[in-house]
Amino acid sequence: MFAIVQNDTIVQLVPEGTAFELNGVQYPANWCNLSTPEDKAAIGMVDVIYGQAPSDTYYWVTQEAPVLVNGQVLVNYTSTPKDLDQTKATCKSQINNTAYTLLFPTDWMVVKATETSTPMDPAWNTWRQSVRTRADTFRAEVETAPSMVEVEFVMNNMAWPHDPNYIEPVQSTEVQP
Repeated sequence: MFAIVQNDTIVQLVPEGTAFELNGVQYPANWCNLSTPEDKAAIGMVDVIYGQAPSDTYYWVTQEAPVLVNGQVLVNYTSTPKDLDQTKATCKSQINNTAYTLLFPTDWMVVKATETSTPMDPAWNTWRQSVRTRADTFRAEVETAPSMVEVEFVMNNMAWPHDPNYIEPVQSTEVQP
């Protein structure tokens, strides 16, 4: 998004890829992409700078009107936390779904071990239990979180265990040209 600023006032907002008219001159839809910074400056066009929008998973987010600050056009956001209990319920459901998604591909191992009365590889048993334990921990952390900030923190910082076949990626120390 671009803004045209004249006499310390935002006179027009121009979405990228949109034709626009300024002072009787028609500009084609690709003008913003093809013009130089000098061309844009000549008509008072500047980039619109957007602030960090909060997650709409946890907040009702409203975009504020653009404002001119020290020659820059800024757009910020207002956020209002969503209902905490409802969000907690949604997050706990998401945790359950993630645990299910992790465990489901190995359910056949449990079925086979049960049907054939043969033990399952202990590493897989341990991993499956660790997934269930982590899910329990994450759900408890969400449930006891006193505010939306804490719920968001828990959900953004969950680390699930790797299965026994996981191979740690090798970090290349080779310098690329």
